[in-house]
Amino acid sequence: MENFEELGKILLIIGVLICVVGLLLVFGDKVPLVRNLGRLPGDIAVKKAGFQFYFPLVTSLILSSVLTLVAWLMRR
Repeated sequence: MENFEELGKILLIIGVLICVVGLLLVFGDKVPLVRNLGRLPGDIAVKKAGFQFYFPLVTSLILSSVLTLVAWLMRR
């Protein structure tokens, strides 16, 4: 019975995460952080004639922190 309880917790967490992602996709343009995700200060963008380079450094750090927190909560 203990295995089913753990499976139930994992399924609930996954369901909540899917709901949160869905809400962000629907209402994300109204939330400033989500709207600017990928264009934050600290993201590196170089545009020259015939060359374009973009590296979302700060966006990567934020997403990494959020995913680390989610993984930590799931293991707990």
